[in-house]
Amino acid sequence: MNIIGRVTKDAQVRTLSNSKQVVNFSVAINDSYRNKAGERIEQTTYFDCAYWLSVKVATILTKGTLVELTGRVSARAWTGNNGEANASLNFNTLQIKLHAGGKKSETVQATTGINNNKTENDLPF
Repeated sequence: MNIIGRVTKDAQVRTLSNSKQVVNFSVAINDSYRNKAGERIEQTTYFDCAYWLSVKVATILTKGTLVELTGRVSARAWTGNNGEANASLNFNTLQIKLHAGGKKSETVQATTGINNNKTENDLPF
């Protein structure tokens, strides 16, 4: 799945008990539509994102950065201590492409084990 949205706050790196590190950040996606009465309805969807491939990306995932993410989405539901029902959308990020607003404009993607090091003169056909 691909989503495009803005980072809601600077990314944070967490170290888990097994010494693995993960970059956590949140992305907001704005959408608008007109209802049957012709009124414009604005809707924002938030995704809690995790990126496991490199913690270096945390320095470029700053608040307001427009990003395009490729990965898997999952939903999570739980009941809080106060008995209130909660839910969130989680996005396991495999590829991050920065579009604007970041410190650098670059693409970070998973290493797939396939050698894609082609010279500029290589043609795809």
